[in-house]
Amino acid sequence: MGFDLNLWFNITMRRLKIKKKPKFLRQQKIRESNFIIKTPAEIEKLRAANQIVAEAFVKLDEMIKPGVKLSDLDRMVEAFIISKGAKSLYKGYRGNPPTHPPFPGTICASINEEICHGLPNDRVLKNGDIVGIDIGLRYRGFCGDACVTFPVGEIDDKTAAFLKVAKECLYVGIAAAQPGNRLGMIGQAIEDHTRKHGYSVVVEWGGHGIGRELHEPISVPHHGPAEYGPILRPGMTFTIEPMINMGAASCHLLADGWTVETDDGSLSAQYEHTIAVTAKGPDILSKLPD
Repeated sequence: MGFDLNLWFNITMRRLKIKKKPKFLRQQKIRESNFIIKTPAEIEKLRAANQIVAEAFVKLDEMIKPGVKLSDLDRMVEAFIISKGAKSLYKGYRGNPPTHPPFPGTICASINEEICHGLPNDRVLKNGDIVGIDIGLRYRGFCGDACVTFPVGEIDDKTAAFLKVAKECLYVGIAAAQPGNRLGMIGQAIEDHTRKHGYSVVVEWGGHGIGRELHEPISVPHHGPAEYGPILRPGMTFTIEPMINMGAASCHLLADGWTVETDDGSLSAQYEHTIAVTAKGPDILSKLPD
C-alpha cells in the first residue's frame, strides 16, 4: 500500500481547499532522514513475510478472469494469509488521521482508471479490464508488501504495451537502488522511462520504508530530481511502487476516502516490490525464487 503522510495530505488539501499543512507535517521531512537500518537477520525475516505475499499473487493469477468478483479475490487472499500464520495489514487500517474510515478488505483492488487503494467489493471483473492488486501482511513481527496489475481475459495491444512499460518502470527503479546512489535516482530513472514512452507517473503517492511496521521512514518518490534524498546504504529496506498513467498524471480521491482515480479517466497500472539495499545491489524480497 503506497503511502506518504505528506503526499496523502497534499491530495487531501487540494480536495478540501486547505492552504497550510499542520506543523507536524511540515516537520516530517527532518524525521524521515532517520531511516531504520536492518540487520541481515531482520532482512531474512522481511523476506519470509514477503514470500507469503508473492505466493498469494501466484494464486491470484490462477483466479483472476472475467466474471470473478473482487470480494471473492479478497476472501481467497485472506484465507491464504491466515493459513500461513500471517495477518492482513490492510483490513481495518485507518491511515491518517485516526478518524479516517477503516479499509474494508485484505487486498486493495484497483480497476482500470483507479490508481490505488480500490475497495475489494462486489464489483465483477470484465474481459479487457486491468486490475491492480496490492497485498500487505505481517508475519512473525515483520511486514510484506507488493502489488501486481493483472490483465483480465483478453486485453488489446495498446493496453498490453502499457502494462509492459509500467512493469519496466518498477525494474528500472529497482536497478537504480544501488549503494552509494541517492534515493532520488530511483525516481529519476522511473520518470525518465515513463516519459520516454509517452506516459506519466503519479507524484502524489510513493513508496516507503518497511520493516516491523508497514510504513517506516523513508518516503520513496517515483520522480526526480536525482539529487534528492539520502545516500542509499546496505540495510535500508523499502518499497518501490510506481503508479503509471496512460494519460495525465493528475488524480483525485473518491468520496469513499480511499480510492484514487485518474482525472482524465485514462488507465493506470502499478507494480510494486519490497527490496533491501545490499553491498551487491538491490535484493528483491517479494519475488519468488526462480
